[in-house]
Amino acid sequence: MEIVRDQEISEPLSPTGQFMSNSVLSLSIIAVMELEEPFDDSLSIIPFLKDVLLPINPRFSSIMVGDKDEVKRWKKVEVRLSDHVNFPVFTAGMSAQFYDECFDEYLSKMATEQFPQSQPLWEVHVINYPTSHAASTIIFKFHHSLGDGFSIMGALFSFLKRADNPSLPLTIPSVQLHTSKYGRTFSMFRKVLTFFSCAYNSASDFCSSIIRSCLDKEDETPIRSGHSGVESLPVAITTITFSLDHIKQIKAKLGVTLNDVITGTIFLGARMYMETVSQGSGQCMQYIIGAA
Repeated sequence: MEIVRDQEISEPLSPTGQFMSNSVLSLSIIAVMELEEPFDDSLSIIPFLKDVLLPINPRFSSIMVGDKDEVKRWKKVEVRLSDHVNFPVFTAGMSAQFYDECFDEYLSKMATEQFPQSQPLWEVHVINYPTSHAASTIIFKFHHSLGDGFSIMGALFSFLKRADNPSLPLTIPSVQLHTSKYGRTFSMFRKVLTFFSCAYNSASDFCSSIIRSCLDKEDETPIRSGHSGVESLPVAITTITFSLDHIKQIKAKLGVTLNDVITGTIFLGARMYMETVSQGSGQCMQYIIGAA
């Protein structure tokens, strides 16, 4: 990759971006796009990425460099798109269950690999094999320093088009809430109570965490083994599908947000795993699940 002149060095990385890109910690955002139809290689994804993806954000065509003060900055480079697009090859003519396993193994391996520092920190992986969920799958991998999950998803949604009218950009329906004056007053009162409740719980949890870390040794659990070097152990990624209608039903019944439902589901799954591996180890997560 050929680096352009030094005048192309732009703004420094944000503190969060620098924190997430070092020899100890490197975080990535992975987005999986499942297609109902097999991906047509003849469409050539390279021109598409050049004309659509790269112009969205200048960081997609920049690398990290350090200045004389050892502050990381973005530097514009010439992007060789062929280095960013991968077409994994699996055994042909196998069942969807076989390709499910291949997909999980490939995703687990790809997710833990470090980005080459000599090129922009993003990749596209096209898996043109039918799984039980899709005819083809496209995986986008972005380093977290390029943006947070919200901005990255916004960038991906920006080049999607509506199936009924491709000339229009993708839109997500918004919900308009109509409440009476009494309802608005009750809602404001509820927000005030929620604010003070969150402030109290946050302060209480913070103080208890400080006390436990100073006085008590944290118990070992199936999630926290206490062994050194766990960050170097193999990682396996599996997927599970939830019905959005079921999540909305839970949201409406409990009067919470979608994030609350998903977070509670994750904590419940973690607790069930801990209880399965070691009886009684999930008790330490009980109060978290109750709060979620």
